[in-house]
Amino acid sequence: MKPVYIHSAVAISAQDSFNLEVEFARLSRSVKKVPAIHPIYRDFISPSSLRRMAPVVKMGVAAAKKALQQAELTAPDAIITGSGMGCMEDTEKFLNTLIANNESFLTPTAFIQSTHNTVGAQIALDLKCKGYNTTYVHGSLSFESALLDSQMLIQEEAISVLVGGVDELGTEFVDYVLMLEAKKDNPMQIPFSEGAAFFVLSSEKKKSSVQLIDIQTTTIISEENIIPAVKEFLKSNGLEPSDIDAVFTGNRGDAFDNYYKKIESDLFSEIESVHFKEFSGEYYTASAFGMWMAYQLIANQTSLDRFQTKKSFENVLIYNQENGKNHSFVLLSKC
Repeated sequence: MKPVYIHSAVAISAQDSFNLEVEFARLSRSVKKVPAIHPIYRDFISPSSLRRMAPVVKMGVAAAKKALQQAELTAPDAIITGSGMGCMEDTEKFLNTLIANNESFLTPTAFIQSTHNTVGAQIALDLKCKGYNTTYVHGSLSFESALLDSQMLIQEEAISVLVGGVDELGTEFVDYVLMLEAKKDNPMQIPFSEGAAFFVLSSEKKKSSVQLIDIQTTTIISEENIIPAVKEFLKSNGLEPSDIDAVFTGNRGDAFDNYYKKIESDLFSEIESVHFKEFSGEYYTASAFGMWMAYQLIANQTSLDRFQTKKSFENVLIYNQENGKNHSFVLLSKC
């Protein structure tokens, strides 16, 4: 298999992550929703286009363009995105109009702009990129599905691929989710949020590259089998748990955190651990933010202020799951 390298990574999130000098702060658990900290979009998007764009499209286009700038690339061979909810605000707008007008006299604009592939399409239009372009809508595995497709595409023909995960809060739907969450015995403790993270992947190695070693997804793993599953994933890549220098996990304060606690105590008790959703909040493609954090750690070594050791971070594991389902493992390494 061809090696896959990450040439750049850019994120818009509840942190000021678009700024490379970001200082991480855990999100307050006393609030239920935290919007992203939006950059100055007119630096990347024309004012005339900006007025018509939903927040998710603005985030995706800006993050994608900056990732390409950092990779010194004009246009990629392919654009692949993952989104759990797509353009939620436009979806809500269309459905509210549908109800208000008794299903009559509807304009199609909001419906057309509500599709999940709007982000990838807008990026391609701006870049005049006519290559392979697809969007994955697989819930909490949306970004990982896009990442897997990117990896396979590089194995076949592509030299460079722009891949990202993006989701927005919307205005109403998240409130219904919060109502359902509040009825649980162990409700989620972190707030809902939104964000976009884009990466330029390539088969060509650069001095500052971080290598994407492997991605694995699976629908169901029992708590009893999570340890063997992690060990097998590492073993398939010639590694032992002791070879991992840091682990990023998607803890969100509910009963399913037992999966993370188990691997942290049984496999990685002696190494650094980051609960990335404490910084990003929860949304379907939050794992893309976790990968962005892991990339920053490996590429810059001292970029995360919580890591005070002088240890070199060579191998980093990112593990995410949702309600005991949709488990994903991503392994990054220093070149």
